[in-house]
Amino acid sequence: MLEYIGLFGSLALLVYLTMRGVNLLISAPLTALLASITNGLAFFPQTADENQANFLTSYMDGFTGFVGSWYLMFMAGAIFGKVMEDTGAADSVSKWIVEKIGVKYAAYAVVLAAAVLTYGGVSVFIVAFSVYPMAISLFKEANFPRRFIPAALGLGSVTFTMTSAGSPEIQNWIPIPYLYTTPYAGWEVSIVVAIFMAIGGSVWLNWMIKRAVKSGEVFIERSNDPVVDESRKLPSPILSLVPLLVVLGISFVFHDSLGTSALIVALTGGCITAYLVSSKYSKPVGATLAAGAMGAVVAIANTAAVVGFGGVVKATPSFVATVDVMTNIPGSPLIGGALAIAVIAGLTGSASGGQTIAMPLLAPHYIDIGVDTEALHRTIAIASGSLDSLPHGGYVVTTINSVCNEKHKDAYMPFGALTVIIPIIGTILAIILFSLGM
Repeated sequence: MLEYIGLFGSLALLVYLTMRGVNLLISAPLTALLASITNGLAFFPQTADENQANFLTSYMDGFTGFVGSWYLMFMAGAIFGKVMEDTGAADSVSKWIVEKIGVKYAAYAVVLAAAVLTYGGVSVFIVAFSVYPMAISLFKEANFPRRFIPAALGLGSVTFTMTSAGSPEIQNWIPIPYLYTTPYAGWEVSIVVAIFMAIGGSVWLNWMIKRAVKSGEVFIERSNDPVVDESRKLPSPILSLVPLLVVLGISFVFHDSLGTSALIVALTGGCITAYLVSSKYSKPVGATLAAGAMGAVVAIANTAAVVGFGGVVKATPSFVATVDVMTNIPGSPLIGGALAIAVIAGLTGSASGGQTIAMPLLAPHYIDIGVDTEALHRTIAIASGSLDSLPHGGYVVTTINSVCNEKHKDAYMPFGALTVIIPIIGTILAIILFSLGM
């Protein structure tokens, strides 16, 4: 019993500390240590038995593994966002959007921009870096409270795009080798669910923003915000869109051959293109590169700290037992599979992590009992994008804290509404539609 109290108690404590604004570089390893102690893990590898997990190795393998896999992509994404800001491209595009569709649709523009990049193959971790400069400019122009920017980015990135049929994101691809499906599995239901999440989420976001504005909330500038010089000449909005299109195009073309490494090429190409089309409007290149790189270091360190927590959690006996229970839930395989994936993703703070752990256990069992693999693929993909967005999730921390410089206590409630509740409803809708034979 103590093991389970430690497992779920450490998660609850991490969520609490995150909401209270405690630095993740401190709270994540401390809560991971709590889970480790209550589950009887040795602290050092030297004090562990042979082949026994220990706290230090489990935590640092998770931490360094994430940094090793994602640092260059984080850096390229952060620099690209800074380049779009310093060349004036972000301001130019945002002003053009406001002029064309009206200031009241600024939030929708942010959602759309994030959605296009995500479905085009840009990793969800990187999309926020790319779109944020435009988002901050749009929200300032519209005088919308800035605490809703993470929610707009999250809605466009990790709901109706990340887990939909045809999405190039790994959350849609992990089930393929286990279920022998394709990225388009369950596409008919996926379309319906994606439309629901996109429209339902957008309406809810707009309602929340209107409610906040009505209560007196406005956009509040900060000293570290981009300084907008109204007399500054900006590049053409059409030319300013070209770097985004270059990122999208290169990512799409090379996604199959290079995988996530295509992002490095795509974002580098986007940076070069931005300078080619906006060089006379740009600020000193050295300062831009330095600021982008430092932003990447902070972002990836915060995220890796949470991934390290997940690494310790996965090594505990109670987690192994929890996975066993979750993957053997009686009843409809779609309900059991969705619940198992969602809970494991919540414990590890990662949609892809939850799938990677559960799929080797779920797939053989459900295939043996004759489940519709296409329905299972789509259901667990959508479900993986729900509880992974609890306050401690890697993407959540990166977007709210590192990219948008917001506090969880201000920004998480609208963010969680759109990235946890909407996908949960979408999962239920998918199960109902599949059960009806769609």
